[in-house]
Amino acid sequence: MDKSGAGTTARAAAELKSRNFDLGTELYSTLEVWTSQVKTVLQMCAHISNHLDYSKKSHTKDEAEVLAALTRRDGSAVPVSELLKYVK
Repeated sequence: MDKSGAGTTARAAAELKSRNFDLGTELYSTLEVWTSQVKTVLQMCAHISNHLDYSKKSHTKDEAEVLAALTRRDGSAVPVSELLKYVK
């Protein structure tokens, strides 16, 4: 990027347009579509990341509840024979 923040594609498009090449306008159009699509992908990645963070916290809480339910007051594990009562 140059000092004004324009990348090489934008500079190339400006140069072509300044020399009356139609390709300059088309290159700008392509750059705008590309930029829009990249922003959409970044937003989707952020959304997925947020969902994964939420899921991780939720499952951690669920696992703590299951562990508490399968642990006796003295800290020992509930025997399998008692767990089988819940399955029937």
